[in-house]
Amino acid sequence: MFSGIVEEVGKVADASPTHLVIQAKVALEGTRVGDSICVNGACLTVVDILADSMSMDVTPETLRRTNLGGLKQGDPVHLERALALGDRMGGHMVQGHIESTVTVRSITPEGESLVLEFEASPEVMRYIVPKGFVALDGISMTVVTCELSWFTVSVIPYTKDFTVLGSRRVGDRVNIETDVIARYVERLLDSRTQP
Repeated sequence: MFSGIVEEVGKVADASPTHLVIQAKVALEGTRVGDSICVNGACLTVVDILADSMSMDVTPETLRRTNLGGLKQGDPVHLERALALGDRMGGHMVQGHIESTVTVRSITPEGESLVLEFEASPEVMRYIVPKGFVALDGISMTVVTCELSWFTVSVIPYTKDFTVLGSRRVGDRVNIETDVIARYVERLLDSRTQP
C-alpha cells in the first residue's frame, strides 16, 4: 500500500523488456530484497540492491498497462516505498496496480500552478469524479473537472518542481490508478444483478 506522495525522483540506470535498474538514494534507505517499491505508480518487487540502485523484474502484464516499457537509460521516475503501519497518510490509498495509461491533452498555466488535461478511455472515465482522486504516475491528485473522455487536475508549484509531472508534454502517456473502492463497489453491485 502506498499514499501517492512521491519520495524521490530516481533515474533509470538500465531498462530491458523484463528488467529495470533504478538509481535512487532516499528510496534505498531501509529497502530490502522482496520489498515493494512504487515506480511511476506501478508496484514492483525489488529483486537486487546495489550501492546506489535497485533492480526489479517487469512482467508482460505490467508492460501492457503502463508506460514502463517506454523507459530508457537516464529517464526520471517517481519512487515511493511502501507504507509502514502507523505512517502518515498524506495522499490517498494507492495500491500500485495501474489500470492503464492516459494521454496529456493540454497544459494550461494558472497562476503559479498548471492545469493538466488528460484524455482517457471510457473504462477509466467511469471511475473519475470531480473532487475524487487518482494516482498519476504514482502521484496522488485531486480531479478538478471531468467530461465523458477527459479530466483535469491542478498541479501545485511543489508538485511541478519536485516531480516529473511538471515537465510532461502534450501527447505523453501517464500511468493511472483510479479509486479501488469505486471499483469494488461496482463489482459488488454487478454481482447482485447477475443471475
